[in-house]
Amino acid sequence: MTTLYNPLLNGFHPDPSVVRVGDEWYLATSTFEYLPGIPIHRSRDFENWELIGHVATRDDQLAVADVPTAGGAWAPTIRHRDGVFHLVITDAMGRGMLHFTAVDAAGPWSDGELIRTHDGSRSLDGIDPDIAWGDDGTVYITYSGLLLSGEGVGQHLGIQQVRVDLDRHVALEEPRSVWSGTGGQFPEAPHLYAVDGRWYLMIAEGGTERGHGISIARGDSPEGPFETAPQNPLVSARSTIRPVQNTGHGDLVIGPDGDWLCVLLGVRPRSMTRAFSALGRETFVTTVHWRDDGWPAIDPVPLNPRPGTRVDVDFSAQRTLDGEWIAVRTTPASIADLDARPDALVLHGAGRTLDDPHPVFLGRRQEHLTNAVTVTVDVHAGVGGLAVRYDERFHVEIEAGAGVVIARAVVADLVQEWSIPLTSEVLDLHIESRRPAAGGALPKTSDVFHLAVTTEGERRELATVDGRFLSSETTESFTGRVIGVYARSGDVAVLRWTAEGDDE
Repeated sequence: MTTLYNPLLNGFHPDPSVVRVGDEWYLATSTFEYLPGIPIHRSRDFENWELIGHVATRDDQLAVADVPTAGGAWAPTIRHRDGVFHLVITDAMGRGMLHFTAVDAAGPWSDGELIRTHDGSRSLDGIDPDIAWGDDGTVYITYSGLLLSGEGVGQHLGIQQVRVDLDRHVALEEPRSVWSGTGGQFPEAPHLYAVDGRWYLMIAEGGTERGHGISIARGDSPEGPFETAPQNPLVSARSTIRPVQNTGHGDLVIGPDGDWLCVLLGVRPRSMTRAFSALGRETFVTTVHWRDDGWPAIDPVPLNPRPGTRVDVDFSAQRTLDGEWIAVRTTPASIADLDARPDALVLHGAGRTLDDPHPVFLGRRQEHLTNAVTVTVDVHAGVGGLAVRYDERFHVEIEAGAGVVIARAVVADLVQEWSIPLTSEVLDLHIESRRPAAGGALPKTSDVFHLAVTTEGERRELATVDGRFLSSETTESFTGRVIGVYARSGDVAVLRWTAEGDDE
């Protein structure tokens, strides 16, 4: 019997799409302005998932170098047909709607072809594309009609669909409106499925916040017309006390036991009113049952976290960085120097702080609600440190160099700093996320950051920072917490990295 862990993928892994190929499952998620883009996880039992590669490993595959915050890789759909993996996605405010292919899901993937309008003049304007093949081989791209450019930018046209010539990547018609849900805001994340001679169109609606949910309709053709399911929404946590909220944006697949499953996004909020989701949108899974009337029913999403983890990294020119390392609007290889020192990763500062859209920052997703990261750095030739980043306007860091150690919290336009003299240029920097201290009142935050430094064997606590300031609700970010090392100026050598955490 398969154990379904929830989260299925911990940390910043939103907008999941899944495909089964034989007895293996492949899962793709969004990455926005981070590279490498669009991670691909593989499982052979739906319990254990391995990161096997990324779709976008080269700078020219996604044009994220200058996208605004929250732009970039939005909501992939991954499918498999005739020995080829297909992935469609919108590079929002970047290249546009793209189609990638690969024989091996681990890569390499193609450069990405732009899916153009009927006249071939520009990209289809929309997000969350789905790709499906009709019984006669016709290719359908169904997507959410949010306009990202032109005079109507910001307007939403509902769920749209076009038939596409996949050899030329050109629409064969003007976009048509298809079923757009039951009236909830922001219909998005469409997926088409052929099941027992009928076509099912599943979408998300209600917005990706607390109103999020999944609805479905069916028809005799992938083009509709579609009949609305009587029990919509199939799943939603709104107005409930469930520990997993914002459940929506799902994809259906047959699991290892022959049962249907739905992978979907959700958040794990904490605080007195469960108002703050520290890790952002994560990937979850739940079971699906088919009713006697031919409609699917999706079970509520249970919380079933995995055991805690620990990651230790010693850097060396003989060992490449693993795929969990990500960078902002550039590839990790462009900023991570493993050759400058045999025992360290060196970051070369360029005078940019974490407020800049292009920081010299290399990080990993925060995977656990209770979490501790320690890095050993040598700052004799530079200034830099350890940070938790949501985006340019929301980050917390501890920085060393130029004779001082500074703990800093940046919350939009508010900045607070705490400092002590630097007594050793090789030191340990610590950022820990802990539950709020138990007390008589209910906690009014998700967690508390503890920022500390250890020099010459002595640990000194510099600051505590309310974790709600780096939650998805405060930042209004589509991403999540990424913890990483950075260089502000000069050369910062990172000797060791340790991260451990749990979700108890």
